[in-house]
Amino acid sequence: MNDGPVGSTAHPSTRDRLLRLVGQILGKPEAAASLPAEARLSELGMSSIKMVNLMLAVETEFDLTIPQGDITPDNFRSVASVEALVARLLAVKS
Repeated sequence: MNDGPVGSTAHPSTRDRLLRLVGQILGKPEAAASLPAEARLSELGMSSIKMVNLMLAVETEFDLTIPQGDITPDNFRSVASVEALVARLLAVKS
């Protein structure tokens, strides 16, 4: 695997993939790279319906199922918290 700089042939990081999903769901794909990872998603304009869309998109993007017990406000507070959830679920999966 190539861990080179962004823009190389490396696979996008989990955070990059999440930022892209959040940008798409917010209707601002061009702003995805500049979204602050620690900002509250609700403050970026993520409504409850969009949050459900994000959860479904994360499951599809990372080929995993988010257990009901992990669908909590804390796990979906920010891109960083979703990233931590995905990392944990992928570690359990492998």
